[in-house]
Amino acid sequence: MLRRWISVWAFVILAIVFLVSPSHGDGHEDGARKFIETMAEKVIDTLAVDDLSREERVQRFRTLLKTHFAVRTIGRWVLGRYWRKSTKKERWEYLKLFEDLIVVTYVDRFTKYSGETLSVITTAPKGKNDTIVFSHIVRPNGDPPLHVDWRVRTLKNGYRIIDVVIEGVSMGQTQRSEFASVIRRNGGKIEGLLSELRIRAKHDV
Repeated sequence: MLRRWISVWAFVILAIVFLVSPSHGDGHEDGARKFIETMAEKVIDTLAVDDLSREERVQRFRTLLKTHFAVRTIGRWVLGRYWRKSTKKERWEYLKLFEDLIVVTYVDRFTKYSGETLSVITTAPKGKNDTIVFSHIVRPNGDPPLHVDWRVRTLKNGYRIIDVVIEGVSMGQTQRSEFASVIRRNGGKIEGLLSELRIRAKHDV
């Protein structure tokens, strides 16, 4: 059940760390636009290094993930109403597995790049603390560009991505629906989801 959102998020992560090309604003770029446009440079400087050991790559990626994504906020929202039904122990394990799954899924993919570029088109406010950063991913093989929108939230510790929408499909909503499906198939128990996440994240991270 989790294969679809894992494969899509793989593309999203690669877009974030490799594909951003600067776009020129009107002289007063807002913070969210700048956050999306500039984080690629930091990631490439720390991860796109040939002689990194896998252990060091894992550590660096985990740090960058926490720096650019509101992992806890995403994980809690994805679990939906089952968050309130879960115990503190289940929540702790779920959030750890959620992060581990992202890390183990994407850490070995940073050497893959085929010339795509991401161009920020515009931004728009969304509620009190969120900004939608609209962008196109241009593919060198001649395929039509992909429309990718980043929902960036202003938090006390800076900007964080809380959702990515690809061609109108929210990755957060997709995860939420699929996680809920797993839980329902297991009698409404979060342990069913935890068991599946343990399998997915079982590789050494």
